[in-house]
Amino acid sequence: MTHYWAEHAWLPAGLAHDVRFEVVDGSFGAVHAKVRAQPGDEVLRGVVVPGFANAHSHAFHRALRGRTHGDGGNFWTWREQMYAVTRQLDPDRYFALARAVYAEMALAGITAVGEFHYVHHDRDGRPYADPNAMGHALIEAAREAGVRLTLLDTCYLSGGLSGDGHLPLDDVQRRFADHDVDAWAARVASLAPDATTRIGAAVHSVRAVPREQLTPMAEVTRGRVVHAHVSEQPAENLATQMFYGATPTELLAEAGLVNERFSAVHATHLSDGDIALLGDARATACFCPTTERDLADGIGPARALAEAGARLSLGSDQHAVIDPFEELRGLEMHERLLSNERGRFSPDELLEAATVEGYRSLGWSDAGRIVEGQVADFVVVRADTVNTMGTKPGQILYCATRADVDRVVVGGRPVVDGAHHQLGDVAELLAKALADVREHQ
Repeated sequence: MTHYWAEHAWLPAGLAHDVRFEVVDGSFGAVHAKVRAQPGDEVLRGVVVPGFANAHSHAFHRALRGRTHGDGGNFWTWREQMYAVTRQLDPDRYFALARAVYAEMALAGITAVGEFHYVHHDRDGRPYADPNAMGHALIEAAREAGVRLTLLDTCYLSGGLSGDGHLPLDDVQRRFADHDVDAWAARVASLAPDATTRIGAAVHSVRAVPREQLTPMAEVTRGRVVHAHVSEQPAENLATQMFYGATPTELLAEAGLVNERFSAVHATHLSDGDIALLGDARATACFCPTTERDLADGIGPARALAEAGARLSLGSDQHAVIDPFEELRGLEMHERLLSNERGRFSPDELLEAATVEGYRSLGWSDAGRIVEGQVADFVVVRADTVNTMGTKPGQILYCATRADVDRVVVGGRPVVDGAHHQLGDVAELLAKALADVREHQ
């Protein structure tokens, strides 16, 4: 058992002061506010918050950071550059890259990640000897980096959608695809959860999974969390309307996929009916503000979704930035730009989206809060840096960055201490992994 005393800690009821808490066998024990430190307590200066959950990640996109942002174009032209990276991945290179990326996340205060995983097979589309070699590489990478992982193994069946119907897979997409939902389910059945891993599911998009396969997908994933890219681009909505006479959300709801375990990723270009469907189902909308603005996707209706009853989570998606403070601030600041009003979300609401709601959307019902019985994932944010000096503790979310994260604890075990990761120099890990990927381009 370890006893901690924190100057400030964000509890379920909000920010509290002089907080003493226990960690027993990787979970929080008793938590008390407005109490003095006791002899032997480990004192935590600054603000303690629950661990951040990154609910939408594509680890290999990290190879594009700083290399595509000034090229112009749009999402579709950027996608061709992203596809070029997938050609260079094999299980060993993917493990090294993902381990470095997940360690970078830990340095930023992220303690759980949802990996939207669709690079399944060898370059020619043939399965590896271990059909889940790439998934196992991601699981082991997260384990070594010290973060929790929900592997959102993704069903990907067609090459896209136009007004005339679904397109065949191209040379790159063949390695993403299984033959049909049954083949996908048979492969995923051999993936097993463990103490730090959950196995979830994803529909890549209604572009990649035809309508007749969506209902079988709902059936084989019953009881699991399911994520899907939804209405990220107007072109997706247009093609879906032209061919199916429905929105992507309507197709997914018709199939039975939209429920409280469903997450609509991006959810940028929704109709009023889409918002109502997601809200009535108590589904989650996962916003990735730094990616959505980098790719010129647009600004999604976050406040309208929340008022309709939907939950909100946050992700870093393409990892142009890995900083949970930037994502949660982006949720608020984008709303301010749309509404010309400040305070669209309270600090408590922003932190909930970045922590407990992200965890819940990834299948971790026992995480995301500093409360007795929850797993002991927490982050210590310094209040004495150039960024945070002088701030009110309750407003530290508006000025802190990843650089202000001092300590990260996952399951009661320190992963980051004094802003140093247990694996050592994360920049060096990234340099080696990225060089190996680029050497083979």
